[in-house]
Amino acid sequence: MPITEFLARNARLYGDEISLIERNPELQGRREVTWREFELIEPNPPGLFRRQITWREFDNKANQFANLLLQRGIKKGDKVASLLLNCLEWLPIYFGVLKTGALAVPLNFRYTAEEIRYCLNLSEADALVFGPEFIDRLETILDQIPRVKLRFFVGEDCPSFAESYERLTAECSTEAPSIKLTDDDRAAIYFSSGTTGFPKAILHSHRSLVSACETEQKHHGQTREDNFLCIPPLYHTGAKMHWFGSLLAGSKAVLLRGVKPQWILEAVSDEKITIVWLLVPWAQDILDAIESGEVKLDDYRLDQWRLMHIGAQPVPPSLIHRWKKYFPNHLYDTNYGLSESTGPGCVHLGIENIHKVGAIGKPGYRWEAKIVDEAGNPVPQGQVGELIVRGPGLMECYYNDPEATAATLKNGWLYTGDMACMDEDGFIFLVDRKKDVIISGGENIYPVQIEDFLRGHDAIKDAAVIGVPDPRLGEIAAAIIELKPGHDCSEDDIRTFCSTLPRYKRPRKIIFDKVPRNPTGKIEKPKLREKYAGGSVVEMQIKS
Repeated sequence: MPITEFLARNARLYGDEISLIERNPELQGRREVTWREFELIEPNPPGLFRRQITWREFDNKANQFANLLLQRGIKKGDKVASLLLNCLEWLPIYFGVLKTGALAVPLNFRYTAEEIRYCLNLSEADALVFGPEFIDRLETILDQIPRVKLRFFVGEDCPSFAESYERLTAECSTEAPSIKLTDDDRAAIYFSSGTTGFPKAILHSHRSLVSACETEQKHHGQTREDNFLCIPPLYHTGAKMHWFGSLLAGSKAVLLRGVKPQWILEAVSDEKITIVWLLVPWAQDILDAIESGEVKLDDYRLDQWRLMHIGAQPVPPSLIHRWKKYFPNHLYDTNYGLSESTGPGCVHLGIENIHKVGAIGKPGYRWEAKIVDEAGNPVPQGQVGELIVRGPGLMECYYNDPEATAATLKNGWLYTGDMACMDEDGFIFLVDRKKDVIISGGENIYPVQIEDFLRGHDAIKDAAVIGVPDPRLGEIAAAIIELKPGHDCSEDDIRTFCSTLPRYKRPRKIIFDKVPRNPTGKIEKPKLREKYAGGSVVEMQIKS
């Protein structure tokens, strides 16, 4: 069954119930909407911008956009890109594309103009839907994306090179288009995070998307009584595939624009949120705000919040121990996945396994996992190798890149590029990205292990470890350390703290700086290598 059938089912069964809510606390005091038929829902906290739609309105909007695309010549197999911040229009547009049989192509809203051009051309996009934040970037590349004939603008003051999405869809039928879809039909192209250069285009079928719905709901048990708080960007598989559990259950979800601890806790309290997916930095910020007195938990209604889960990066055990101190009744889960595996869930910890915090877990629902050596043979228990996975959500290929596909998909297994090991109970621990391993004097150093250790220091908010050239050892480990606000820490403090590490694992250089992360929470190590690996900054040397 194609994923669009779940939306149509929810509209039939729960048509008058709320499906999506958008909260944008950044627009304090502003009272404006972009959809004419949507009024601000009262009562609201003072100055809060909030919109909502029912399941029937959601489905109707998707049908209207699908019918507009079909009228304009979009057909099955074409590609329709979207370049939008999280908003109430995002998911109806996505499902509208799918209902035509075309492929949805979500774009990272932080892309530069050159990256937008690259991804539109690589995916062979035929149409683009975009918001006001991207007008300037698009204007610089219009003559370089000749295939993108259709351009629809979401918002007021439509630019001359596009047409108004709101005006045109309002004139279209809300009846579902009569396009036959199957599980095997291609559905979407997602892009890799691009932390190693230009991103790759990842092709998924309807079968993959449906499997993501089933995996998510199986892991976290969403029911119609749940309400999911979605904060990460919807263009990424992580956020959307977690929301797919709400789609399958027919339950409510809230799209929150902004990541301030107060805004997150207000949303949980006001909307009676039961499930929240956080990235590590956001969870750290909430804990820091609690411990500093910036927020007081007694000011919020949080009893209904049952599950907090984290993904997209390794999770320091110290973070979860801190979290349980303030939220002792929360269920907790870690989710591991890749866009190539339809997002999170191919490996997950499981809410019953919090005693194994630090592990990414075991193979997820209907998934298999192995840890192998360079020849593809399983390594002995406890040894480090490359994590490979197999399951119903595997990508079809990297679109228009057979060489990269062949290097990643082998005999039905996805080679993740992540180094891992397995303990005696079968739990998988992520060691590091294969390309990030530091080889120093013949020893393999796995930065994630050092990063997790450093984050256990009371003054450290975040840490990243990279290899920098060394004439004698080839590479040495450099630690970029971001301190918590109001905390001081010296080179000597770090040296003392690291003295319990094996000598070869101790960072040889310490750099106090902000740790850059992309919108999905991954550390942007290429930026750090470019900035520091050449030794062009003043760094402090830890003596051997």
